[in-house]
Amino acid sequence: MRADLVGGQAGALDRGRAIAALAHLTDLHVTDVQSPARFEYVNQEYADPRFRELLPMQRPQEAFNVHAIAAMVRTINSIDAAPITGRPLELAVMSGDAVDNVQWNELIAFLALFDGGEVHIDSGGPRYEGVQAPGWPDDFFWKPDGSARGEDMFTREFGFPHAPGVLDRALIPFQSEGLKVPWIGCHGNHEEVCQGVGLVTPRLASGMVGFHKPYRMPDGIDRDEVLETFVLTPEEFMEGPTVPVTPSPDRRPFSPGEFIDLQGGHLPASSVGERPRAHYVYDLEGVRICVLDTVCRGGGAHGCVDADEAVWLQERLEEAHSSFRAADGTVVNTPHQDRLVVIVSHHTLSTLHNQRGEGRVPYLEPEDVARIVHRFRNVVLWLNGHVHYNVVQPHRAPGGDGGFWEVTTSSLVDWPCQSRLVEIYDAGSERLAIACTLVDHDSPADPDGSSDLASLHRQLAANVPLQGWDSGRGGRPEDRNVILLLPKPF
Repeated sequence: MRADLVGGQAGALDRGRAIAALAHLTDLHVTDVQSPARFEYVNQEYADPRFRELLPMQRPQEAFNVHAIAAMVRTINSIDAAPITGRPLELAVMSGDAVDNVQWNELIAFLALFDGGEVHIDSGGPRYEGVQAPGWPDDFFWKPDGSARGEDMFTREFGFPHAPGVLDRALIPFQSEGLKVPWIGCHGNHEEVCQGVGLVTPRLASGMVGFHKPYRMPDGIDRDEVLETFVLTPEEFMEGPTVPVTPSPDRRPFSPGEFIDLQGGHLPASSVGERPRAHYVYDLEGVRICVLDTVCRGGGAHGCVDADEAVWLQERLEEAHSSFRAADGTVVNTPHQDRLVVIVSHHTLSTLHNQRGEGRVPYLEPEDVARIVHRFRNVVLWLNGHVHYNVVQPHRAPGGDGGFWEVTTSSLVDWPCQSRLVEIYDAGSERLAIACTLVDHDSPADPDGSSDLASLHRQLAANVPLQGWDSGRGGRPEDRNVILLLPKPF
């Protein structure tokens, strides 16, 4: 129970009228693990802080990721009623980074997972062609079939298992049942830029569908400028030694417009400024959901909100308020009825500080965005992802109790491989409650003796050095299964 926004006193709690019940999924990272435009060798620079924003470029479990996502879809479908209120789930919210590398084949596989259909993620030749193959000229990566040069580092140093044939099995097409509840999407940085960081230049786009995959850092890369080099000219990372791979035209990059158009009703976006933006509202019976596209078009992993987008957000929030405070503090009355509001974005508030771009409109600082939201008392919750951690934090309204809760859910690709149920309900005594419950997918906890690829995915994710069970990604108890209280805004 968290009472940060009601003076720290929880008191007696009623379980009154249920207002909404949602599933929150984020950072799926459907990955083409054989793509020529993935630069896994950068992982070897993990100890150099200059490479921090480029990591990780590869995960031991990523070939099994689509199977973990399919398992989570099954699990969400099996939940007849939310655990606190008993209300049936009415919507799934996916808050960005559905794919890993802005590739068409990854986007098609994601839609098959969520809409139902056959999932194809093998983009190469008849056998797996990537950094985990036995003959790959580098033993830094886990090789379940063994290495042609002895043991790989993950097997030798961390006890990762031998699992012959598992990679080929992971790439066999399979059927996903698709979500049974309606779902809505959101734009993440991995749907805009190469591996979530680098601009998709014409040379990079050509390399994506080509037949050469790099396996070592080019000699000419300036390590002091490595981040900005990757942001602006990621194709330079393809100029080192390469190995041949089977090309595929389906690896081509998709555009922001294609991302919006292909998802149709799942992403009913509007245009803001001169480029298509994935901003929209989705209205439930008791709640307005405002989905905000926070991706920075100038590259880089973190997000931004520019002046045009801030105006769009304010206009949509006004439509859910009978009155609100103007920027100068005066009260503005409207003809609209009051509704609760949930904001959804990919980026967290604290990561909305990316200043890259064309500079034609000013960007807001994170505190400026929060200041706008605080003027609209009906905003009770902000859902997001991006950082791959479970985090729940209050944002207190200036000058008193109230405000909104920011709930960040961990990724499905990394430990703890979870999603989250969110219930909003009347808690009595002029209070509102938001119940958050983490969900594990329905695979065996221990994959030993099991052929379950989703279970293996989770076990590998738990044991990845610096990113696994001891990384803090699962969050503190107060970031996990919690009931969040706040005053009723109306």
